[in-house]
Parts: sequence; C-alpha cells; structure tokens
Amino acid sequence: MPTLTVTGRGTFDVADGTRLVRAIEGNGVDILHRCGGFARCTTCRVAFTTGEPTRMTVAEHDKLAEKELLGAVRLSCQIICDHDIAVRAISRLAGSGRKDAGQRPADDIQPQPIQWVDK
Repeated sequence: MPTLTVTGRGTFDVADGTRLVRAIEGNGVDILHRCGGFARCTTCRVAFTTGEPTRMTVAEHDKLAEKELLGAVRLSCQIICDHDIAVRAISRLAGSGRKDAGQRPADDIQPQPIQWVDK
C-alpha cells in the first residue's frame, strides 16, 4: 500500500491505484479541482517533494504546456498513487473565495482514452 505525504498535513496510507486528487481530498486536504478532474484547468496542481512519476498523461502534458507550467507542477487529477509520494498541495479551497472545491473527480483518470508520455 503506497503512502502519501502532504506537506503540513501528514502521511497517509492510500489504496494502490487511487487518483492522487482523490487521495489528497480523502485525507482531509481541501485541494481544488474545479473542472472535476478532466485536466481542463490547473486548480488541482501539486509540487512533488519526492516520488514524482516519470510519465504523465498527454492531457496533463498539453494543459501544463498551454499554461507554461510544464516542469514546475503536476496535475493531481492525472496521477495514480502506485508508489510512495510526497507533495505540496498548491491550490486550496481555504482562501480561494470559492464556495466549493469543484465537482467530485471520478475514480478513474479522465479524459479517456488515457495516453502516456515521458515527463
């Protein structure tokens, strides 16, 4: 079972295969996900401390490139917890002025079909 460490919040056991955005939120961290986990925005972005995956979905790559964030952050909605990960949640509901974090992301990575590229 992988562990997830969120800076300032603690370390948690996470079921293998859980989407990172769901694992973060499921452990009490108020991370934003305004588009519902479809890689259409960048509100679920995180910075890795350790354990950054070596690949990313094409959807994540394209959105980060579009926003000129490629190499600086990752989209937690496009990452699967399959090893130990440590992150800093960047976009939080607290202080955002938004009424909620966004639509609940699905259990599986979206959009389908999933295509992977090297980071």
